[in-house]
Order: sequence, then structure tokens, then C-alpha cells
Amino acid sequence: MTTVLKLGGSVITDKAQPETLDEANLARAVDAVADHDEPLVLVHGGGSFGHHHASQHGLSDTTGSHDPEAALAVHGAMGELNDAVVSALNECDVPALPIHPLSAGARDDAGEFAFATDSVKTLLAEGFVPVVQADVIAHAGRGVTIMSGDELVAVLAEHVEADRVGLCSGVPGVLDSDGDVIDRIASFDAVAEALGGSDATDVTGGMSAKVRTLLGMETPAWVFGIDGLKGFLDGESPGTKIRTDG
Repeated sequence: MTTVLKLGGSVITDKAQPETLDEANLARAVDAVADHDEPLVLVHGGGSFGHHHASQHGLSDTTGSHDPEAALAVHGAMGELNDAVVSALNECDVPALPIHPLSAGARDDAGEFAFATDSVKTLLAEGFVPVVQADVIAHAGRGVTIMSGDELVAVLAEHVEADRVGLCSGVPGVLDSDGDVIDRIASFDAVAEALGGSDATDVTGGMSAKVRTLLGMETPAWVFGIDGLKGFLDGESPGTKIRTDG
């Protein structure tokens, strides 16, 4: 069974403090991954590393820049975070290797994303855990824009034929207007009023964008907090299940 797992930036970093890891949560996540013995592709968000610089330079998934300083600031910070994640995994004997989308992806002038997934699929087949970072990517007519971890999850899930997708978030699931976890989501309209943006700096749309992206996939997906991560990797159904067929 192949799984695509995203570690949200709000989980592994302190999004209120620029370029600051959440060491405790990263350690918990690594421990959970280290106990998982089936094929896994890991994606991580930007958190206080990528989002901080993207916000400073006015970059988003739709607003681009032709300034190399802006691109390098985001890419460099994300590289540092990716190095930290990969290093922590390897210290626990997880055979993790980094993937940087700036060198492997682009958007055309209609905003459609193309990503060279052969390296991810080959690494996966050879027993490695590819670790793909959110990043800046080339965007026709706009210079560079942000490629979010959520978008990468959707593309990778399709190309590696994932059986399950998990988004480990800063909240225990998708929350309703009362702050309670919604058990299942089959359509966006059913939860639209309850969804809002992130409390911290987030240039990629917050929970609303996550749910829309996950509903666009054929693979069943779950949104859960760090407490649900081990259970998800063990095949359980923590947090919120998202699938259009209910």
C-alpha cells in the first residue's frame, strides 16, 4: 500500500517565528514514519520558513515575481527546512532523499502544473522515501510562483497511484463552526461556511484550499493533527476523511 503524507508547516515549524522548527513535533513525526514499513512519499509545507519569505516578497500561488532575490529567499529557506526533515529521518534510519520542485516543475500560462515525477517514482520503487518540499516554481508569464505542498500531494498521489493520502495539520481535522472535527466531507458546499484561512501567515489558501484540492483527487484523504499521525500510518481513520463518494 502506497501512501502520500504531507507534514504541514504548522506542524513541524513555529509559524509565528520566522525560520523556527518545532523540534518536538518533528521528532514525533519522524518516529511515526520510522515505524512505517510500506512505500511512502513525504511532502512538507513551508511553515515559518517558506511562508515568511513569500509574504515579504508578495509571492503566492498566483502572484509571481521576476526578482531572483525573491525566488532565492523562498527556495533557500525551504531548502533549509527540507535538509532538517531529511536529516532527522535519516538519523532514525529512514532512507529519505530530497526532491526540490524548482528543478522539476513548472506552470504554463494557464496555471496548469507539470512535474517530472519519474525521479519520485523510481526512488520509491528502490526503497527510498522521497521528501518533496513546497517551493517556488517557474510560471510562464509570471516569473516564479509558489507551489504549495497541497498541490504537490494531489499530483504525486495520482502519479504514484497512492492508496491513501494524509495531511498532518496543526488542527485535529477540518473543524466546523463550533470548533468540532467534521468526520467526513464529500462536497465543498457542505462545509464552505465553516472554512476560513490560517491564523498565521499562509500564502496558499489555508484549510479551504486544502479541502478543495483533496476533493479533486480520486484517492481517499484524511486531515488530522499530530496525535493522529501514527494511527493514520497504521491504517486507521483519524480526523476528517475527505472523499467525493462519501
